[in-house]
Amino acid sequence: MAKELKDLTKRSVSYSQWYNELVVKADLAEQSDVRGCMVIKPYGYAIWEKIQRALDDKFKETGVQNAYFPLLIPKSFLSREAEHVEGFAKECAVVTHYRLKTNEEKNGVVVDPAAKLEEELIIRPTSETIIWNTYKNWIQSYRDLPILCNQWCNVMRWEMRTRLFLRTAEFLWQEGHTAHATREEAEDRAKMMLKVYADFAEKYMAVPVVQGVKSETERFAGALDTYTIEAMMQDGKALQSGTSHFLGQNFGKAFNVQFINKENQLEYAWATSWGVSTRLMGALIMTHSDDNGLVLPPKLAPIQVVIVPIHKNEEQLKAIDEKVDGIVAQLRALGISVKYDNADNKRPGFKFADYELKGVPVRLVMGARDLENNTIEVMRRDTLEKETRTCDGIVEYVKNLLDEIQENIYLKAKTYRDEHIYECDNYEDFKARVKDGGFFLCHWDGTAETEAKIKEDTQATIRCVPFDVEQTPGVDMVSGKPAKYRVLIARSY
Repeated sequence: MAKELKDLTKRSVSYSQWYNELVVKADLAEQSDVRGCMVIKPYGYAIWEKIQRALDDKFKETGVQNAYFPLLIPKSFLSREAEHVEGFAKECAVVTHYRLKTNEEKNGVVVDPAAKLEEELIIRPTSETIIWNTYKNWIQSYRDLPILCNQWCNVMRWEMRTRLFLRTAEFLWQEGHTAHATREEAEDRAKMMLKVYADFAEKYMAVPVVQGVKSETERFAGALDTYTIEAMMQDGKALQSGTSHFLGQNFGKAFNVQFINKENQLEYAWATSWGVSTRLMGALIMTHSDDNGLVLPPKLAPIQVVIVPIHKNEEQLKAIDEKVDGIVAQLRALGISVKYDNADNKRPGFKFADYELKGVPVRLVMGARDLENNTIEVMRRDTLEKETRTCDGIVEYVKNLLDEIQENIYLKAKTYRDEHIYECDNYEDFKARVKDGGFFLCHWDGTAETEAKIKEDTQATIRCVPFDVEQTPGVDMVSGKPAKYRVLIARSY
Protein backbone atom coordinates (compact mmCIF):
# COMPACT_ATOMS: atom_id res chain seq x y z
CA MET A 1 0.00 0.00 0.00
CA ALA A 2 1.43 3.37 -1.02
CA LYS A 3 2.34 5.74 1.83
CA GLU A 4 0.00 8.42 0.45
CA LEU A 5 -2.95 6.05 0.64
CA LYS A 6 -2.14 4.77 4.14
CA ASP A 7 -2.27 8.32 5.46
CA LEU A 8 -5.62 9.27 3.85
CA THR A 9 -8.20 10.11 6.54
CA LYS A 10 -11.39 8.03 6.35
CA ARG A 11 -14.58 9.83 5.36
CA SER A 12 -16.29 8.52 8.49
CA VAL A 13 -13.61 10.12 10.69
CA SER A 14 -13.63 13.57 9.07
CA TYR A 15 -15.24 14.16 5.70
CA SER A 16 -13.73 17.63 5.47
CA GLN A 17 -10.20 16.43 6.26
CA TRP A 18 -10.61 13.49 3.85
CA TYR A 19 -11.48 15.92 1.07
CA ASN A 20 -8.62 18.33 1.79
CA GLU A 21 -6.08 15.50 1.93
CA LEU A 22 -7.39 13.77 -1.17
CA VAL A 23 -7.09 16.88 -3.33
CA VAL A 24 -3.41 17.13 -2.41
CA LYS A 25 -2.49 13.43 -2.30
CA ALA A 26 -4.12 12.70 -5.67
CA ASP A 27 -2.00 15.47 -7.22
CA LEU A 28 -4.96 17.65 -8.16
CA ALA A 29 -4.00 20.93 -6.50
CA GLU A 30 -2.11 22.52 -3.64
CA GLN A 31 -2.08 25.77 -1.70
CA SER A 32 0.07 28.53 -3.16
CA ASP A 33 2.14 31.20 -1.44
CA VAL A 34 -0.48 33.72 -2.54
CA ARG A 35 -3.09 33.88 0.19
CA GLY A 36 -6.34 32.18 -0.83
CA CYS A 37 -5.07 31.07 -4.24
CA MET A 38 -4.27 27.56 -5.42
CA VAL A 39 -1.92 25.81 -7.81
CA ILE A 40 -3.82 23.40 -10.05
CA LYS A 41 -1.38 20.58 -10.80
CA PRO A 42 -1.14 18.85 -14.19
CA TYR A 43 -3.35 15.89 -13.24
CA GLY A 44 -6.03 18.19 -11.85
CA TYR A 45 -5.77 20.52 -14.81
CA ALA A 46 -6.15 17.58 -17.20
CA ILE A 47 -9.58 16.89 -15.64
CA TRP A 48 -10.49 20.59 -15.94
CA GLU A 49 -9.44 20.51 -19.61
CA LYS A 50 -11.84 17.63 -20.24
CA ILE A 51 -14.62 19.53 -18.48
CA GLN A 52 -13.78 22.60 -20.55
CA ARG A 53 -13.70 20.73 -23.84
CA ALA A 54 -17.03 19.00 -23.34
CA LEU A 55 -18.83 22.13 -22.12
CA ASP A 56 -17.30 24.27 -24.86
CA ASP A 57 -18.67 21.90 -27.49
CA LYS A 58 -22.11 22.01 -25.87
CA PHE A 59 -22.11 25.82 -25.78
CA LYS A 60 -21.15 26.05 -29.44
CA GLU A 61 -23.94 23.64 -30.39
CA THR A 62 -26.36 26.32 -29.11
CA GLY A 63 -24.75 29.08 -31.20
CA VAL A 64 -22.40 30.51 -28.57
CA GLN A 65 -19.01 31.91 -29.62
CA ASN A 66 -15.94 32.43 -27.46
CA ALA A 67 -14.42 35.87 -26.89
CA TYR A 68 -12.16 37.50 -24.34
CA PHE A 69 -12.69 40.67 -22.29
CA PRO A 70 -10.32 42.61 -20.00
CA LEU A 71 -9.26 41.40 -16.56
CA LEU A 72 -9.40 44.96 -15.18
CA ILE A 73 -12.64 46.91 -14.83
CA PRO A 74 -12.84 50.67 -14.16
CA LYS A 75 -14.33 51.27 -10.72
CA SER A 76 -17.00 53.56 -12.20
CA PHE A 77 -18.43 50.68 -14.22
CA LEU A 78 -19.31 48.81 -11.04
CA SER A 79 -21.19 51.85 -9.76
CA ARG A 80 -23.72 51.84 -12.59
CA GLU A 81 -25.85 48.87 -11.53
CA ALA A 82 -26.72 49.37 -7.86
CA GLU A 83 -27.59 45.77 -6.88
CA HIS A 84 -24.58 44.44 -8.73
CA VAL A 85 -22.05 46.65 -6.96
CA GLU A 86 -23.65 45.97 -3.58
CA GLY A 87 -23.42 42.23 -4.19
CA PHE A 88 -19.72 42.24 -5.05
CA ALA A 89 -18.29 45.30 -3.26
CA LYS A 90 -16.90 43.35 -0.28
CA GLU A 91 -15.12 40.82 -2.52
CA CYS A 92 -13.29 43.16 -4.90
CA ALA A 93 -9.52 43.42 -5.26
CA VAL A 94 -8.51 46.93 -6.31
CA VAL A 95 -5.54 48.10 -8.40
CA THR A 96 -4.51 51.59 -7.29
CA HIS A 97 -1.02 52.09 -8.79
CA TYR A 98 0.71 51.16 -12.02
CA ARG A 99 4.39 51.18 -11.06
CA LEU A 100 6.93 49.99 -8.47
CA LYS A 101 10.32 51.47 -7.66
CA THR A 102 13.44 50.34 -5.80
CA ASN A 103 13.36 51.17 -2.11
CA GLU A 104 15.91 53.45 -0.43
CA GLU A 105 17.93 50.50 0.86
CA LYS A 106 18.18 49.14 -2.73
CA ASN A 107 17.17 45.66 -1.53
CA GLY A 108 13.54 45.52 -2.60
CA VAL A 109 10.67 47.39 -4.21
CA VAL A 110 7.89 49.66 -3.03
CA VAL A 111 4.82 51.15 -4.67
CA ASP A 112 5.70 54.38 -6.41
CA PRO A 113 3.39 57.03 -4.89
CA ALA A 114 3.74 59.10 -8.05
CA ALA A 115 2.14 56.28 -10.07
CA LYS A 116 -1.34 56.45 -8.57
CA LEU A 117 -4.11 55.72 -11.07
CA GLU A 118 -6.63 58.46 -11.75
CA GLU A 119 -9.36 55.83 -11.48
CA GLU A 120 -8.89 52.59 -9.60
CA LEU A 121 -9.28 49.34 -11.52
CA ILE A 122 -11.11 46.30 -10.17
CA ILE A 123 -9.85 42.78 -10.87
CA ARG A 124 -12.97 41.21 -12.32
CA PRO A 125 -15.18 39.37 -9.83
CA THR A 126 -17.48 38.77 -12.85
CA SER A 127 -17.65 40.60 -16.16
CA GLU A 128 -21.19 41.91 -16.73
CA THR A 129 -20.10 45.54 -16.46
CA ILE A 130 -17.11 45.49 -18.82
CA ILE A 131 -18.97 43.31 -21.32
CA TRP A 132 -22.12 45.43 -21.41
CA ASN A 133 -20.02 48.56 -21.81
CA THR A 134 -18.55 46.80 -24.87
CA TYR A 135 -21.92 45.58 -26.19
CA LYS A 136 -23.02 49.23 -26.32
CA ASN A 137 -20.69 49.61 -29.33
CA TRP A 138 -21.85 46.39 -31.00
CA ILE A 139 -25.62 46.86 -30.87
CA GLN A 140 -27.64 49.39 -32.87
CA SER A 141 -30.46 47.38 -34.41
CA TYR A 142 -32.45 44.23 -33.71
CA ARG A 143 -30.48 42.78 -36.64
CA ASP A 144 -27.38 42.84 -34.39
CA LEU A 145 -29.11 40.52 -31.91
CA PRO A 146 -28.78 38.08 -30.34
CA ILE A 147 -25.17 38.28 -29.22
CA LEU A 148 -24.08 34.98 -27.70
CA CYS A 149 -20.60 35.24 -26.17
CA ASN A 150 -18.70 33.15 -23.66
CA GLN A 151 -15.25 33.53 -22.18
CA TRP A 152 -13.00 31.06 -20.37
CA CYS A 153 -11.01 33.04 -17.83
CA ASN A 154 -10.08 33.62 -14.21
CA VAL A 155 -11.86 35.85 -11.70
CA MET A 156 -10.98 37.20 -8.27
CA ARG A 157 -13.28 37.29 -5.26
CA TRP A 158 -11.57 38.13 -1.99
CA GLU A 159 -12.61 35.12 0.10
CA MET A 160 -11.57 35.04 3.75
CA ARG A 161 -12.01 31.29 4.30
CA THR A 162 -10.86 29.18 1.38
CA ARG A 163 -10.87 25.51 0.42
CA LEU A 164 -9.21 24.04 -2.67
CA PHE A 165 -11.58 24.07 -5.67
CA LEU A 166 -14.66 24.83 -3.58
CA ARG A 167 -13.86 28.40 -2.57
CA THR A 168 -10.67 30.22 -3.52
CA ALA A 169 -9.89 33.91 -4.01
CA GLU A 170 -8.92 33.31 -7.65
CA PHE A 171 -10.64 30.59 -9.64
CA LEU A 172 -11.10 29.49 -13.22
CA TRP A 173 -14.50 29.49 -14.87
CA GLN A 174 -16.49 30.27 -17.95
CA GLU A 175 -18.96 33.12 -18.07
CA GLY A 176 -21.52 33.41 -20.82
CA HIS A 177 -23.08 36.81 -21.57
CA THR A 178 -25.90 37.15 -24.06
CA ALA A 179 -27.93 40.08 -25.38
CA HIS A 180 -31.43 39.70 -26.83
CA ALA A 181 -34.20 41.67 -28.52
CA THR A 182 -37.04 40.29 -26.34
CA ARG A 183 -37.67 39.24 -22.79
CA GLU A 184 -38.93 35.83 -23.91
CA GLU A 185 -35.79 35.11 -25.91
CA ALA A 186 -33.54 36.04 -22.97
CA GLU A 187 -35.51 33.94 -20.49
CA ASP A 188 -35.45 30.99 -22.88
CA ARG A 189 -31.67 31.32 -23.24
CA ALA A 190 -31.15 31.42 -19.45
CA LYS A 191 -33.21 28.26 -19.02
CA MET A 192 -31.54 26.59 -22.01
CA MET A 193 -28.07 27.08 -20.52
CA LEU A 194 -29.19 25.64 -17.19
CA LYS A 195 -30.29 22.51 -19.05
CA VAL A 196 -26.89 22.38 -20.76
CA TYR A 197 -25.24 22.41 -17.34
CA ALA A 198 -27.61 19.78 -15.94
CA ASP A 199 -27.08 17.51 -18.96
CA PHE A 200 -23.30 17.85 -18.62
CA ALA A 201 -23.36 17.20 -14.87
CA GLU A 202 -25.37 14.01 -15.24
CA LYS A 203 -23.94 12.57 -18.47
CA TYR A 204 -20.28 13.52 -18.08
CA MET A 205 -19.70 14.09 -14.37
CA ALA A 206 -22.20 11.34 -13.41
CA VAL A 207 -23.56 13.77 -10.80
CA PRO A 208 -27.36 13.91 -10.40
CA VAL A 209 -28.65 17.44 -9.91
CA VAL A 210 -31.84 19.23 -8.91
CA GLN A 211 -32.79 22.09 -11.22
CA GLY A 212 -34.67 25.07 -9.88
CA VAL A 213 -34.93 28.81 -9.39
CA LYS A 214 -33.31 30.70 -6.51
CA SER A 215 -35.21 32.74 -3.94
CA GLU A 216 -34.93 36.52 -4.21
CA THR A 217 -32.41 36.58 -1.36
CA GLU A 218 -30.17 34.01 -3.04
CA ARG A 219 -30.27 35.54 -6.54
CA PHE A 220 -27.20 36.76 -8.37
CA ALA A 221 -26.64 40.47 -7.74
CA GLY A 222 -28.52 42.37 -10.45
CA ALA A 223 -30.60 39.43 -11.73
CA LEU A 224 -34.38 39.14 -12.00
CA ASP A 225 -34.13 35.35 -11.77
CA THR A 226 -31.29 32.95 -11.01
CA TYR A 227 -31.62 29.33 -12.11
CA THR A 228 -29.43 26.72 -10.42
CA ILE A 229 -28.35 23.10 -10.41
CA GLU A 230 -27.82 21.70 -6.91
CA ALA A 231 -25.84 18.51 -6.28
CA MET A 232 -25.67 16.46 -3.08
CA MET A 233 -22.28 15.51 -1.71
CA GLN A 234 -21.67 12.31 0.27
CA ASP A 235 -22.01 14.17 3.58
CA GLY A 236 -25.51 15.27 2.59
CA LYS A 237 -24.57 18.90 1.95
CA ALA A 238 -25.60 20.75 -1.20
CA LEU A 239 -23.13 22.17 -3.68
CA GLN A 240 -24.35 24.82 -6.11
CA SER A 241 -22.79 23.48 -9.29
CA GLY A 242 -23.87 25.96 -11.94
CA THR A 243 -26.08 29.02 -12.30
CA SER A 244 -27.81 30.83 -15.14
CA HIS A 245 -29.21 34.32 -14.68
CA PHE A 246 -31.99 36.24 -16.40
CA LEU A 247 -30.82 39.83 -15.99
CA GLY A 248 -33.78 41.59 -17.59
CA GLN A 249 -32.86 45.04 -18.94
CA ASN A 250 -30.87 46.03 -15.86
CA PHE A 251 -27.49 46.06 -17.57
CA GLY A 252 -28.94 47.36 -20.84
CA LYS A 253 -30.21 50.39 -18.94
CA ALA A 254 -27.11 50.77 -16.76
CA PHE A 255 -24.85 50.93 -19.83
CA ASN A 256 -27.36 52.52 -22.22
CA VAL A 257 -27.39 49.55 -24.60
CA GLN A 258 -30.32 50.43 -26.88
CA PHE A 259 -31.40 49.17 -30.27
CA ILE A 260 -34.02 49.95 -32.91
CA ASN A 261 -36.60 47.16 -32.73
CA LYS A 262 -38.75 45.80 -35.57
CA GLU A 263 -41.36 48.49 -34.90
CA ASN A 264 -38.63 51.12 -35.42
CA GLN A 265 -38.70 52.06 -31.74
CA LEU A 266 -35.76 52.46 -29.38
CA GLU A 267 -35.57 49.69 -26.76
CA TYR A 268 -33.06 48.43 -24.15
CA ALA A 269 -31.44 45.03 -24.77
CA TRP A 270 -32.35 42.03 -22.60
CA ALA A 271 -29.55 40.08 -20.93
CA THR A 272 -28.46 36.76 -19.50
CA SER A 273 -25.27 35.52 -17.89
CA TRP A 274 -24.34 31.99 -16.83
CA GLY A 275 -21.29 30.22 -15.46
CA VAL A 276 -19.63 27.19 -13.95
CA SER A 277 -16.21 27.12 -12.32
CA THR A 278 -13.46 24.86 -11.02
CA ARG A 279 -15.94 24.24 -8.17
CA LEU A 280 -17.12 21.40 -10.45
CA MET A 281 -13.86 19.66 -9.54
CA GLY A 282 -14.98 19.69 -5.92
CA ALA A 283 -18.36 18.25 -6.90
CA LEU A 284 -16.66 15.48 -8.85
CA ILE A 285 -14.42 14.53 -5.94
CA MET A 286 -17.03 14.68 -3.17
CA THR A 287 -19.81 12.89 -5.07
CA HIS A 288 -17.95 9.75 -6.09
CA SER A 289 -14.65 9.23 -4.28
CA ASP A 290 -14.02 6.75 -1.46
CA ASP A 291 -11.52 5.89 1.26
CA ASN A 292 -9.10 4.54 -1.36
CA GLY A 293 -8.99 7.85 -3.23
CA LEU A 294 -10.60 9.37 -6.28
CA VAL A 295 -13.30 7.66 -8.29
CA LEU A 296 -13.49 9.40 -11.66
CA PRO A 297 -16.17 9.00 -14.31
CA PRO A 298 -14.49 7.59 -17.43
CA LYS A 299 -15.66 10.50 -19.59
CA LEU A 300 -13.58 12.94 -17.54
CA ALA A 301 -10.68 10.74 -16.41
CA PRO A 302 -7.32 11.90 -17.87
CA ILE A 303 -6.23 8.25 -17.95
CA GLN A 304 -9.15 5.91 -18.63
CA VAL A 305 -7.11 2.70 -18.70
CA VAL A 306 -3.73 1.96 -17.12
CA ILE A 307 -1.79 -1.21 -17.95
CA VAL A 308 0.85 -2.48 -15.51
CA PRO A 309 3.24 -5.34 -16.34
CA ILE A 310 4.60 -7.74 -13.70
CA HIS A 311 7.88 -9.36 -14.67
CA LYS A 312 10.97 -10.96 -13.18
CA ASN A 313 13.48 -10.10 -15.89
CA GLU A 314 14.01 -8.01 -19.01
CA GLU A 315 13.12 -10.89 -21.31
CA GLN A 316 9.67 -11.26 -19.73
CA LEU A 317 9.12 -7.49 -19.86
CA LYS A 318 10.03 -7.36 -23.54
CA ALA A 319 7.54 -10.13 -24.34
CA ILE A 320 4.79 -8.39 -22.33
CA ASP A 321 5.64 -5.08 -24.04
CA GLU A 322 5.08 -6.64 -27.44
CA LYS A 323 1.75 -8.16 -26.38
CA VAL A 324 0.50 -4.97 -24.73
CA ASP A 325 1.49 -2.72 -27.66
CA GLY A 326 -1.32 -4.15 -29.78
CA ILE A 327 -3.92 -3.70 -27.02
CA VAL A 328 -2.81 -0.09 -26.44
CA ALA A 329 -3.01 0.72 -30.16
CA GLN A 330 -6.52 -0.72 -30.48
CA LEU A 331 -7.80 1.12 -27.39
CA ARG A 332 -6.37 4.42 -28.61
CA ALA A 333 -7.93 3.85 -32.01
CA LEU A 334 -11.29 3.87 -30.20
CA GLY A 335 -10.45 7.23 -28.58
CA ILE A 336 -9.69 5.68 -25.17
CA SER A 337 -6.82 7.28 -23.23
CA VAL A 338 -4.35 4.60 -22.11
CA LYS A 339 -1.15 4.63 -20.10
CA TYR A 340 1.21 1.67 -20.25
CA ASP A 341 3.34 1.98 -17.11
CA ASN A 342 6.39 -0.24 -17.60
CA ALA A 343 8.72 2.10 -15.70
CA ASP A 344 11.07 0.18 -13.42
CA ASN A 345 11.50 2.85 -10.72
CA LYS A 346 8.36 1.84 -8.79
CA ARG A 347 7.09 -1.54 -7.66
CA PRO A 348 3.74 -2.83 -9.05
CA GLY A 349 2.12 -2.57 -5.59
CA PHE A 350 2.95 1.12 -5.41
CA LYS A 351 1.59 1.66 -8.91
CA PHE A 352 -1.66 -0.13 -8.05
CA ALA A 353 -2.23 2.03 -4.99
CA ASP A 354 -1.25 5.21 -6.83
CA TYR A 355 -3.65 4.64 -9.74
CA GLU A 356 -6.43 3.74 -7.31
CA LEU A 357 -5.73 6.97 -5.45
CA LYS A 358 -5.94 8.90 -8.73
CA GLY A 359 -9.20 7.26 -9.73
CA VAL A 360 -8.17 5.61 -13.00
CA PRO A 361 -11.38 3.76 -14.03
CA VAL A 362 -9.83 0.53 -15.39
CA ARG A 363 -6.56 -1.19 -14.51
CA LEU A 364 -5.16 -4.04 -16.60
CA VAL A 365 -2.31 -6.20 -15.27
CA MET A 366 -0.28 -8.70 -17.28
CA GLY A 367 2.30 -11.05 -15.81
CA ALA A 368 4.40 -13.90 -17.23
CA ARG A 369 1.66 -16.48 -16.56
CA ASP A 370 -0.92 -14.24 -18.25
CA LEU A 371 1.37 -14.05 -21.25
CA GLU A 372 1.52 -17.83 -21.46
CA ASN A 373 -2.26 -18.21 -21.03
CA ASN A 374 -3.21 -15.25 -23.27
CA THR A 375 -5.04 -13.64 -20.33
CA ILE A 376 -5.05 -10.31 -18.54
CA GLU A 377 -6.34 -9.17 -15.13
CA VAL A 378 -9.01 -6.46 -15.18
CA MET A 379 -9.88 -4.29 -12.19
CA ARG A 380 -12.63 -1.65 -12.19
CA ARG A 381 -12.07 1.31 -9.87
CA ASP A 382 -15.72 1.94 -8.99
CA THR A 383 -16.24 -1.43 -7.27
CA LEU A 384 -12.59 -2.62 -6.94
CA GLU A 385 -13.70 -5.95 -8.46
CA LYS A 386 -11.08 -8.00 -10.30
CA GLU A 387 -11.41 -10.69 -12.93
CA THR A 388 -9.13 -12.51 -15.34
CA ARG A 389 -10.14 -12.47 -18.99
CA THR A 390 -8.73 -13.72 -22.24
CA CYS A 391 -6.88 -11.14 -24.32
CA ASP A 392 -9.13 -12.05 -27.25
CA GLY A 393 -11.87 -9.45 -27.25
CA ILE A 394 -10.37 -7.50 -24.35
CA VAL A 395 -10.50 -4.19 -26.23
CA GLU A 396 -14.24 -4.39 -26.85
CA TYR A 397 -14.76 -5.59 -23.28
CA VAL A 398 -12.88 -2.60 -21.84
CA LYS A 399 -14.79 -0.20 -24.08
CA ASN A 400 -18.10 -1.55 -22.77
CA LEU A 401 -16.77 -1.65 -19.20
CA LEU A 402 -15.99 2.07 -19.29
CA ASP A 403 -19.59 2.78 -20.31
CA GLU A 404 -20.82 0.49 -17.53
CA ILE A 405 -18.66 2.26 -14.93
CA GLN A 406 -19.92 5.67 -16.08
CA GLU A 407 -23.52 4.52 -15.67
CA ASN A 408 -22.88 2.70 -12.40
CA ILE A 409 -21.33 5.62 -10.56
CA TYR A 410 -24.18 7.87 -11.72
CA LEU A 411 -26.79 5.42 -10.47
CA LYS A 412 -24.92 5.01 -7.17
CA ALA A 413 -24.86 8.79 -6.66
CA LYS A 414 -28.50 9.14 -7.70
CA THR A 415 -29.61 6.37 -5.33
CA TYR A 416 -27.76 8.04 -2.47
CA ARG A 417 -29.24 11.43 -3.34
CA ASP A 418 -32.80 10.10 -3.68
CA GLU A 419 -32.56 8.23 -0.36
CA HIS A 420 -31.60 11.50 1.34
CA ILE A 421 -34.41 13.73 0.04
CA TYR A 422 -37.09 14.18 2.70
CA GLU A 423 -40.43 15.91 2.84
CA CYS A 424 -40.70 17.80 6.11
CA ASP A 425 -43.34 20.22 7.43
CA ASN A 426 -42.46 20.23 11.15
CA TYR A 427 -39.87 22.83 12.11
CA GLU A 428 -38.64 21.08 15.28
CA ASP A 429 -38.20 17.85 13.32
CA PHE A 430 -36.40 19.78 10.57
CA LYS A 431 -33.99 21.46 13.01
CA ALA A 432 -33.13 18.12 14.59
CA ARG A 433 -32.49 16.36 11.27
CA VAL A 434 -30.93 18.94 8.95
CA LYS A 435 -27.60 18.95 10.82
CA ASP A 436 -27.07 15.35 9.68
CA GLY A 437 -27.37 16.37 6.04
CA GLY A 438 -29.86 15.75 3.27
CA PHE A 439 -32.21 17.71 1.03
CA PHE A 440 -35.46 18.77 2.71
CA LEU A 441 -38.58 19.64 0.75
CA CYS A 442 -40.47 22.12 2.91
CA HIS A 443 -43.34 24.55 2.47
CA TRP A 444 -42.27 28.22 2.53
CA ASP A 445 -44.36 31.36 2.82
CA GLY A 446 -42.10 33.25 0.40
CA THR A 447 -40.86 35.84 2.92
CA ALA A 448 -37.26 36.89 3.48
CA GLU A 449 -37.93 36.92 7.24
CA THR A 450 -38.74 33.21 7.34
CA GLU A 451 -35.78 32.45 5.09
CA ALA A 452 -33.43 34.39 7.39
CA LYS A 453 -34.74 32.61 10.51
CA ILE A 454 -34.12 29.17 8.98
CA LYS A 455 -30.56 30.20 8.16
CA GLU A 456 -29.95 31.69 11.61
CA ASP A 457 -31.38 28.67 13.46
CA THR A 458 -29.87 25.88 11.36
CA GLN A 459 -27.18 27.23 8.96
CA ALA A 460 -29.32 25.74 6.19
CA THR A 461 -30.49 27.81 3.22
CA ILE A 462 -33.20 27.63 0.59
CA ARG A 463 -31.30 26.14 -2.32
CA CYS A 464 -34.08 26.57 -4.88
CA VAL A 465 -37.69 26.15 -5.83
CA PRO A 466 -37.29 22.83 -7.73
CA PHE A 467 -38.76 22.57 -11.21
CA ASP A 468 -39.75 18.91 -10.89
CA VAL A 469 -41.54 19.11 -7.53
CA GLU A 470 -45.30 19.47 -7.57
CA GLN A 471 -46.27 22.73 -5.87
CA THR A 472 -49.08 21.53 -3.61
CA PRO A 473 -50.86 23.80 -1.09
CA GLY A 474 -49.43 23.76 2.42
CA VAL A 475 -48.45 25.72 5.51
CA ASP A 476 -45.03 27.23 6.21
CA MET A 477 -43.35 25.17 8.94
CA VAL A 478 -41.84 28.27 10.57
CA SER A 479 -44.47 31.02 10.34
CA GLY A 480 -47.62 28.91 10.06
CA LYS A 481 -48.74 31.09 7.15
CA PRO A 482 -50.02 29.70 3.83
CA ALA A 483 -47.10 28.52 1.71
CA LYS A 484 -46.25 29.92 -1.69
CA TYR A 485 -43.81 27.17 -2.64
CA ARG A 486 -42.36 23.85 -1.63
CA VAL A 487 -38.64 24.54 -1.63
CA LEU A 488 -35.40 22.58 -1.31
CA ILE A 489 -33.50 23.42 1.91
CA ALA A 490 -30.07 22.11 2.87
CA ARG A 491 -26.79 22.99 4.43
CA SER A 492 -24.30 23.77 1.72
CA TYR A 493 -20.72 24.43 0.70
